[in-house]
Amino acid sequence: MDIKRAKQEIKDSIEACLAKDEFGAYRIPPIRQRPILLMGPPGIGKTQIMEQIARECHVGLVAYTITHHTRQSAVGLPFIKEKQYGEKTYSVTEYTMSEIIASVYEKIEQTGIKEGILFIDEINCVSETLAPAMLQFLQGKTFGNQKVPEGWMIVAVGNPPEYNKSVRDFDVVTLDRLKKIDLEENFDVWKEYAYRQGIHPAVISYLELRKHHFYRVETTVDGKKFATARGWEDLSQFIQVYETLGKNIDREVVCQYIQHEKIAKDFANYLELYYKYKADYGVEDILKGRWNKAVLQKIRAAAFDEHLSIVSLLNGKLGELFTECYLCDAYVSKLYQYLIHYKENKTAERIEDIWHLAERELADLEKKELLDRQDELIMKRVIAALERFTICSKGEVSDAEAAFDAVKGLFQKEVDKRETSVEHTSEMLTHVFDFMEEAFGDSQEMVALITELNANYYSIWFIKENGCDQYYRHNKGLLFQERQQSILREMDDIEGILNTSLK
Repeated sequence: MDIKRAKQEIKDSIEACLAKDEFGAYRIPPIRQRPILLMGPPGIGKTQIMEQIARECHVGLVAYTITHHTRQSAVGLPFIKEKQYGEKTYSVTEYTMSEIIASVYEKIEQTGIKEGILFIDEINCVSETLAPAMLQFLQGKTFGNQKVPEGWMIVAVGNPPEYNKSVRDFDVVTLDRLKKIDLEENFDVWKEYAYRQGIHPAVISYLELRKHHFYRVETTVDGKKFATARGWEDLSQFIQVYETLGKNIDREVVCQYIQHEKIAKDFANYLELYYKYKADYGVEDILKGRWNKAVLQKIRAAAFDEHLSIVSLLNGKLGELFTECYLCDAYVSKLYQYLIHYKENKTAERIEDIWHLAERELADLEKKELLDRQDELIMKRVIAALERFTICSKGEVSDAEAAFDAVKGLFQKEVDKRETSVEHTSEMLTHVFDFMEEAFGDSQEMVALITELNANYYSIWFIKENGCDQYYRHNKGLLFQERQQSILREMDDIEGILNTSLK
């Protein structure tokens, strides 16, 4: 199962386990709410999807890497307690509260959210002394003599033995009490995520050309050599920061993230060519609609891989513009919601009150850990705008209607900026299609551009909202070709079946 499907499975499980009947009792009793066990290779995003799931399901999240714990910190420390049974008093061993269980209660106190996910990483790599306690935890949802609070789902993650020699096998008794999901890496699923996260276009285009380099773990005489999804994402962010600082990424830097020498060297060479093509072909000029015959002749004479690199460069720049348009639209829409509230209550509230309301709501969402990085950025832009509106409108107007008109004028400027951004991006998109049609026509290069636009959430959003006749025309042709190829494959399958039956 790929990571995207696994994420949906976990979300569905949480929704089902937290569903209640008309009396407020869980429809699935806690004893039947099986812990989820994710088994899959390292670095494919198992931990990251848990953060996304918690935000999207509006539940708490407590995460622990169990290999960092001793038996005492996980189970609790023993102490002697006097208890009376019948007429006799006995000394009984009890345990202080487990650090892990205590963290769940602390999370509830901190966020006010009473339901959540207890996430345990590297579950099958525990020490010899902790192993029995972990089996008890998975089977009975207890650490020591403390139970995991009702409403908290257990999700555990482990790596198969081929990736970690320290792993332990679970017995059938334990596995029969778990909901087990086996994961595998999938580049196409990761690429969809990569566009949403703003992964550097050079990384995406390189892996599109060399998909077998996306995830590789090899054992050699010199030790482990590997390239993982986590490594590519972290390298991408490092490249982006290096670009803003004017620094160069060389093979030595790449090797620090992609710890497979051959792949690291290959990507470093590709990145060098990527920057060279960007300068040689004047990508910024193409986006502005400026190119000449010399550029067209040069690119037509180049190899197909070079063509795809140019397509990637153009698509990468468009992707940045699409993303910024999306964020700008989300920011203006969110700002509009606050101003509607201001309009409806302008006799009782000032724009300054709305500004502080937004600040409180951001603080509350941060406390509950329900914001991702993008949503946080949008809220901060809204708050900055409301602060600016407050400063600009102060001292200039005296009554509520005049104050509202002043704020309305300031908001219109933000709307105008959004429209300008959309118009600018639409022009860039048109220029790219004009260039592609003139340089390549209806070709594999055009198919590559359309395919990448279709894979990017932000490009699909932008085109759906603002249209693009050239995209629709070429995309229609691409879909027709795919359907035609599908029909031909079906015909070949039918012919094969008929030939087999005749024999």
